[in-house]
Amino acid sequence: MAFTDAGADDTLELHLPEEFVALFGKEGDDLDDLTEAETTRGDDDLLDRVADWGPVLSPVGVFHLVPVRVGQDVPLISRWMNDPAVAAFWELTGPPSTTEEHVRAQLAGDGRSVPCVGMLDGVPMSYWEIYRADLDPLARYCPVRPHDTGLHLLIGDVADRGQGVGTTLISTVTDLVLARRPVCTRVLAEPDVRNTGSVAAFLGAGFRFSAEVDLPAKRAALMIRDRTPRELP
Repeated sequence: MAFTDAGADDTLELHLPEEFVALFGKEGDDLDDLTEAETTRGDDDLLDRVADWGPVLSPVGVFHLVPVRVGQDVPLISRWMNDPAVAAFWELTGPPSTTEEHVRAQLAGDGRSVPCVGMLDGVPMSYWEIYRADLDPLARYCPVRPHDTGLHLLIGDVADRGQGVGTTLISTVTDLVLARRPVCTRVLAEPDVRNTGSVAAFLGAGFRFSAEVDLPAKRAALMIRDRTPRELP
């Protein structure tokens, strides 16, 4: 299972889309003030401190999203990126420096995208990017709501693929996002439409297919999971 990334450099430079402005009902100066206030909060405040979310019990073991530590994690993530099944959609093949550049661009930003290693029972086995979809380039191409939260992910080792682990962890992480981000009403994903395994995994995790969206690097299947009444804060 692999997801095409929206592009970290573009994410860091994004101005809020018109749809986002309309949702807030603010004019230019007021919205600029809001953006500046949010982007100066530091670390990953825009995502309610992913680093503090902690481990959770899932049906396949104890799962923990740990923000990437460059020196420790990049070599392993780079190895995953060079797996042909992953490379077909992430397009980050090459030396570890390629992955490092991609990760550092997010870590040096304002926290609207947080790259993480997924630890299952203490073992690193997946890579995740938790991002603010309403502050992402995705918002230029499809309607978003304030605080919509997006997921990019890949399952690292072949042994962990095709066993339902990906579907289970997508559900686990989505539940975690909704629990830790009470202002978020939807979790989004945009796998390549050719990545039928990922689309199926999201459907299995309770997402619904919303639309096909033409993004700069791919034609994506927009997947959405809405907060249910029982998940209301």
